[in-house]
Order: sequence, then C-alpha cells, then structure tokens
Amino acid sequence: MLKKKRKFFYLFVTPGFMGIMIFVLLPFGDVVRRSFTTAVTGQFNGVKNYQTIFQNQAFILAVGNTFKFTFVCIPLLVFLGFVTALLLNTLKNKRWIKSIYLFPLAMPTATIVMVWKMFFYKQGFFNLFLSRLGEWSGIWGEVHKDYLGTSAAFWVLVGSYIWKNMGYTVVLWLAGLMGIPKELLEAAKVDGAGKWKRLWYIVLPNLKGSLYTIVILSFLNSFKIYREAYLTAGAYPDKSIYLLQHLFNNWFVNLELDKMAAAAVCTGGVLLVAILGLQRLWDKNEI
Repeated sequence: MLKKKRKFFYLFVTPGFMGIMIFVLLPFGDVVRRSFTTAVTGQFNGVKNYQTIFQNQAFILAVGNTFKFTFVCIPLLVFLGFVTALLLNTLKNKRWIKSIYLFPLAMPTATIVMVWKMFFYKQGFFNLFLSRLGEWSGIWGEVHKDYLGTSAAFWVLVGSYIWKNMGYTVVLWLAGLMGIPKELLEAAKVDGAGKWKRLWYIVLPNLKGSLYTIVILSFLNSFKIYREAYLTAGAYPDKSIYLLQHLFNNWFVNLELDKMAAAAVCTGGVLLVAILGLQRLWDKNEI
C-alpha cells in the first residue's frame, strides 16, 4: 500500500517538477552564469557587474521606489481588505458583492490604464471635479495639476494597485472568516466577550493562514505593477514611480544584458529571502 502511494505521489509530482526545472530553474541558472560574464564576449569578469549596478544611480532609485511601493501597498491592502471583509461578512447576500470586487481583476490592463489616465491627467475628471467644487465654494479656481507627471504619480499607482487587487484579498479574508466555527463565537458571546475581544482573541488567531496567503500574493503582485506604470507614463516616468521593471526594460532595450542579469539575481535573492522569512515567521506562530 505504501509503495502504491509513493508511485502515485511521484506520478503527480514529477511533471510539475520537470516543468519548474526546465522553464524556471535552468533559465535562472543561466542568468546567474551571465551575471559573472560580459554581455558581448561572454568572458568571465567576476563581480564587476554587481559592482556596476550598485554604483548605478538609476538602479538605486528603482530599488528604493520598489521597496517603498511594496511596504506602502501591502499593509494598506491587507488592512482595507480585512475591514471590507468584516463588513461584508455581516450581510446575507455576499455573492454578487464579491463579484463586483473581483471585476477589476478581469479587466485588461490597457483598459485600467485608460481609466486612470482619463481620471488623473491635466484635463481629467478629477481636476474637473475639483475645479467645479472650487467654483461652487469660491475657495479656489480651476485646477490643472498633472498627477501623472509629478510625485503624485506614486499615489495614483498605489490607488491603482489597491483597486485592482482588493477583490482577491476580500474573498480570501471572507473565506477565512466563514471558516471560523460559529459555535466558538457564540460561546464567547455568552461568556460576556464583546465584539473587540471576540475579534482579538478568536477571529484574528483563526485567520493566520489567510493572512500568510494574502501577504505572499500581495508581495508578488506588487512586483507586477510595472505594466500599469509603463503604459501610463512610458519607459521614463516621473522618478517617484521609476521601478525595477522600468530599469530592466531599459537595459534590455539597450542590450545591457550583463547588468540586467546581475540585477535579476539580486532581485530573485531578495524575493527568496523575504518569502522564506515569512514562512519561518508563520511556522513560529504555528508552534
């Protein structure tokens, strides 16, 4: 029986492992090799590529902006998604509301970019609304601020990320909330525990699995915001939203593959360490 189980285990695991090996691990191994060679001749040049990227101002700017974006967006997304899920959990008809939250995920990136452009460019809807509000109140005149060409573009990008990814966050939180036994909450209520105590001592401890999943997905998705930033402001946007993906794209266009490989290895290493750190933190809390 044990041999039969192992046979089925290897039968199901092997195709996936081979796919990961061929399409992920081997190509990444080639990237690691290229990070120690020159782009044109392929000659070994040690760690010169790594020294070059860490002395590159564009790389430093892109790394700083990417980390800033990640550390701003993830707490906001997790918190707003949790609050929204708590409110929706009290409603009876949650299915159609969940569909509305998931709708942004189904929209093409180009459509989302067009919406944000129409809303935030100089003659966009937001400036038009502010101008009409100022005209009505008499406090200010017409507003023609360029949100996408100034440092305000960072917050536009944050809003776009949260709006697009709120759906799956709410659904995952709702799944966790619905998995908490109602008898446990009712027993705590009978014992005199108020809403905040039930939330702190019962609800939150039972949502650790959902929190871990949401943080990992949000962390990975924060590195995919490049499409929106690129389509909105081009290859050289305002420096507040110049991300690592912009840098990779520009190096690829200029065929600076040696620097690109070194930066990719560093990025992959940071992602691996972050995910392993979250996993270790999760395992400690489970003990």
